Amino acid sequence: MRGTSVPEAVGSPVRLRSRPGWVSVGALGVLALALGALQSVVEPALPLLQRELGVSPAEGALIGNVLLVTGAVVAPVAGTLGDRYGGKRVLLGLMALVSAGGLIAGLAPGLPVLLLGQVLQGVMVGALPLSFILVRKHLTAGQSQAAVGVVVALFTGGGMVGMVCAGPVAEGLSWQWMFLLPTIVVVAATLSVARLLPDDPPAGSDKGVDWIGTVLLSGTLLAFMVGLVTVAGGGGVPPLVMGAIGVVVAVLATGWVVVERRVASPMVDLRMLAKPWMWGACVLTFVMTASSGMVLFLLPQLFAVSADGYGFAAGTTDIGLFLLPGAIVGAVSDSVGGIAARRFGPRAVVVAGAVVTAATMITLASSHSTQWQLVVAKALTAFAAGVGTTALLAGTAAAVRAEDIGIATSLLVVTRVIGVALGAQVAGAILGAGADPVTGRPAESAFVTGFTVAGLVAAVSLLVVRVTKNKGVQA
Repeated sequence: MRGTSVPEAVGSPVRLRSRPGWVSVGALGVLALALGALQSVVEPALPLLQRELGVSPAEGALIGNVLLVTGAVVAPVAGTLGDRYGGKRVLLGLMALVSAGGLIAGLAPGLPVLLLGQVLQGVMVGALPLSFILVRKHLTAGQSQAAVGVVVALFTGGGMVGMVCAGPVAEGLSWQWMFLLPTIVVVAATLSVARLLPDDPPAGSDKGVDWIGTVLLSGTLLAFMVGLVTVAGGGGVPPLVMGAIGVVVAVLATGWVVVERRVASPMVDLRMLAKPWMWGACVLTFVMTASSGMVLFLLPQLFAVSADGYGFAAGTTDIGLFLLPGAIVGAVSDSVGGIAARRFGPRAVVVAGAVVTAATMITLASSHSTQWQLVVAKALTAFAAGVGTTALLAGTAAAVRAEDIGIATSLLVVTRVIGVALGAQVAGAILGAGADPVTGRPAESAFVTGFTVAGLVAAVSLLVVRVTKNKGVQA
């Protein structure tokens, strides 16, 4: 990140050990690829899993949601432990849990055991901030930005592989192998990381871990994500229940802030969060991913709507193929994001992404009668979101103090997860409100509204950039 107000406490990076450094990044990249595949196999295979397990759509939705909840809770904890005890040590521990979760899911006889496997697999989200810690320690500050982009790109690419291969694997072998095959790769990649990656020394602090703050933040995120899952599940949730969840979130969050302000060694330095460049990155990440989450939900739904009227009646395999170009572009954009942040600054990258997304969504609201229009829209918005959010991650990793890299980037990862979840929920609510009471099929006007709202949300990024610029955000 450019500008003189970026904290100088980042410190001198470890001198690049070009050969072992980049070989280590390669091992981390393969691990990220396998984790992305393991995470994404559920989405295209949900109808199949519901049939095989004999569960309702609402119960089937839990398969993906529990992983999301676990990931939001684990990411900041993993970042804190990585900063304190060493990223490699914590990463290997998390991968043991992920491997166990993949094995449990692959051998699950029914929904309860499968959900347990998904809970354990959810800790994979913590691998990203830990990877950021490691590349920052083994590469120079400028090169680490590009390396962050490579790792995120491979994680995204793994998601693409999982999305495309889930159907053929489940149909050719069984749904259990959707989990077992990527788990085997995770185990192999973890062994490579353990062998190739140099040990990173812990922070060396004797103040201990802020376990109270860790529990309160985890509880806050858990309550918040449970609230999102509850609302997304529908079923006429009583307002009193949602109000109670809101109160719990507020109480836990307030308690966390109080503890962090008083404890000697806080989990999160609130002074860091108060910096305009940090909270600006969080807000921008949230806004961009909320818009992206709406797009991720709306496009497959429009592909699947009956061709009688305005839809395309696409099946699961066809939808995966339609979304594949966007997934490829998204993977490339994640890699480009780190490089773009280094050359142009995160702010410029975010502005460009917001303009592209807003223009694409507004155009799609009026023109969505052919499949190629949706395919192109998916590719454009995936590129814009990937470049923007990765630029913010890479810029933050280069800007904060070395001992804060894990927690700072993990907070952005959590923000990314929450933004996507909230965006998908809003899009689902829009389609639900515009559904025919007899057929349950959303009216075309509901999709128009959804695309328009997604574009307006993306445009909010421009306002946030303007405000943070006035407050001194360096990008």
